[in-house]
Amino acid sequence: MNLILMGPPGAGKGTQAKRLEANHGIVQLSTGDMLRAEVASGSELGRQAKKVMETGGLVSDELIIAMLSACIERDDCRNGFILDGFPRTSRQAEALDRMLKEKGMKIDHVIELTVDDGAIVRRITGRYTCTKCGTGYHDEFQKPAKAGVCDKCGGREFTRRADDNAETVRARLKAYHDQTAPVIAHYRKKGVMESVDGMAAIDDVTLALNAAVSL
Repeated sequence: MNLILMGPPGAGKGTQAKRLEANHGIVQLSTGDMLRAEVASGSELGRQAKKVMETGGLVSDELIIAMLSACIERDDCRNGFILDGFPRTSRQAEALDRMLKEKGMKIDHVIELTVDDGAIVRRITGRYTCTKCGTGYHDEFQKPAKAGVCDKCGGREFTRRADDNAETVRARLKAYHDQTAPVIAHYRKKGVMESVDGMAAIDDVTLALNAAVSL
C-alpha cells in the first residue's frame, strides 16, 4: 500500500505517519530526510544534490524523483510507503506517476489532513522545546506539569524556533494552499483523494486514517 499524506505545516502529519507505519508496516519517506541521507552517503545522487544545495539552488524535481525511485526499491519498502512533503506541485505529481508506472506501481491513497488556518497558527506559534533534552511543549495544549520546569529532565531553559511566528506561519500556509490545490485536483481526478478532519483529537484522526486506507 502506497500513500501520500498531505496537510499544511502543523497539521500533525509526522505524528500520524508514525502511527500508520506502526499499524500497517509501511515506511515513511520524507524528501528532506532522503536528501540529507544521500548527501551523507556520498552517492552519485548525493553529490549532485550537495553541489546544487551548496550554491543555494533548489534540487530539481528529476533528482528528487531519482532518489525516490531508489528508496522505494529498498527491502524495507516492500509493504509500501508513505510520502510526506512530496509532491508539492502538479508537475511533481505527474513525474511521480510516470516513475511509479514504469515500476508497475501506483499511489493507492492520497489523504489530506484538513485543519483550520487559525488553528494552525495557534498550534505552531505556541510550540517550544526544552533546551537541554529537546522535549516539546505548547503554551495551550501541552504545558509542563510544573511551570518553567521540564517534565523529562528538570531543565529550566526553553527555546522557540525563530520561524514559529504568526507572520511566517501565515506565509507558509498561503504557499501550501497555492501549491497544493492543483495537486489535490490531480489526485481527485484519479479517484484516490480523500480528506480527514485534522481538527479532531489525535486518536480520532488515527482511527479515521486507518479507516480510509482500509477501503
